[in-house]
Amino acid sequence: MRTRAEVRRLCPLLLAASLLGGCAISPGNGRSLAVYDFGLPSARNGGEGEWPRIALEVVAPPWFDALNVDYRLAYDDPLKQREYSGSRWAGAPGVLLAQRLRQRLGMATSSGNAAASCLLRFELQEFSQVFDAPTQSRGVLQGTASLIDARKQRIAGRDFLIEQPAASQDARGGVDALVAAGSTLSSQLADWLGALEKSKAMVPCQLTAPATAATRK
Repeated sequence: MRTRAEVRRLCPLLLAASLLGGCAISPGNGRSLAVYDFGLPSARNGGEGEWPRIALEVVAPPWFDALNVDYRLAYDDPLKQREYSGSRWAGAPGVLLAQRLRQRLGMATSSGNAAASCLLRFELQEFSQVFDAPTQSRGVLQGTASLIDARKQRIAGRDFLIEQPAASQDARGGVDALVAAGSTLSSQLADWLGALEKSKAMVPCQLTAPATAATRK
């Protein structure tokens, strides 16, 4: 049994240890870290098709492998990429975008999927919040989509540039704008693929693929 005097001496030490433990898991500024993803899986729009024989992959530059929520100041050194200190993505932006596009378009993953007859590759080039002024910003999603058949031949391609105004000039506003841009991209991809179907350009993608489908690199 410890005496009351010993307990009184231990209490300050225990309190100090608990405070140090709390600081170790907090950002340097003492605020809690906000972690964002694309939200719950969203249902496909009535006008969007479903392409189970097309695998989808999103290819992103190495700097998009980080979890930072990025922004640029178009009015002050627009070549400089900046990041919010108290916010981050739950996963790499390219991974989160690919997950959302597969959900909305009814596509498979590109990893070892022998049932896929074609591959839709989206090369992500920009995914950040851009400030045109301190009180005005937009989420910018830019990239190139390529539809590739089982022989690794490019069937069709298209460039996409989607800009979504941000409701607030902070990390949350940028995240919301970029998530909305991702949903807009899925709708535009669906329209593009639908037009390719009508033109019969997607006939190779409607056939059963051999084991060495377009998903092999």
